Amino acid sequence: MDIYDDIRKGERGAWVSITAYLLLSAFKLFSGYWFASSALLADGFNNLTDIVASVAVLVGLRISQKPPDSNHAYGHLRAETIAALVASFIMAMVGIQVIITAVESLFAGQKGTPDVISAGVALVCAAAMGGVYWYNRNLARRINNQALMAAAKDNLSDALVSVGAAVGIIGAQFGLPWLDGAAAIAVGILICKTAWDIFRDATHNLTDGFDEGELSDLKRMIARTEGVESIRDLKARVHGNHVLVDVVIEVAPELTVIQGHAISDRVEEQMRKMKNVMHVHVHVEPSSNGI
Repeated sequence: MDIYDDIRKGERGAWVSITAYLLLSAFKLFSGYWFASSALLADGFNNLTDIVASVAVLVGLRISQKPPDSNHAYGHLRAETIAALVASFIMAMVGIQVIITAVESLFAGQKGTPDVISAGVALVCAAAMGGVYWYNRNLARRINNQALMAAAKDNLSDALVSVGAAVGIIGAQFGLPWLDGAAAIAVGILICKTAWDIFRDATHNLTDGFDEGELSDLKRMIARTEGVESIRDLKARVHGNHVLVDVVIEVAPELTVIQGHAISDRVEEQMRKMKNVMHVHVHVEPSSNGI
């Protein structure tokens, strides 16, 4: 199977996000001006910023499909992880801006009561963005794509921002303008937390970090392979949505080169049965127990 098939599927999710942000930002900005809702206007401008994050994800997915070359022997798959990292920075800036704006609104006090219809607009937009989040999250899980999952979390953050805008608008109708700021601060903190989670995972993968539990699973599978007496060393790293494995195994010292090579082939075959293992490098050493 072509290793780039899943990445091409991920592009659909990025395009869904970009299209949704374009349509919803235009709808929110028009409605914000028409119904005199500053919260809805701010939400619309926030969506314009999110278009940049979605475009960054799309660009990362496109670059990751470039085949290996003289400078990138394993291909360009890590571009999608870099795209997730860029998206985390953009989300963090949006979250910080939401918090700053909310604090300023709390000190500024009520500036006017927006039309209650604008709250309905915000909730409709929140539901639409929630649908985009659901689509991208499920697609990202199915194809194991970190960049698209970052885009999905950004979609969820925007849905929550719209809910916060609706809360503020409704609160203004009852003379409780502080609800807007309180909801916005909570949403801003949540956006920053999500951005940190994406940043942590992306930097972990870019610095060749690998989950110890998954490494133990690889080790157990290799140890069960016929002919493998012990495992001297095992390393693995994430390359985009795939895994690269390097292992040093020990075999009986009296085996011929051909027999040792056959064991190596069996190890590679077992490893490739595991999801997303793209490349396996097996080094064979004679067992010290038989020397």
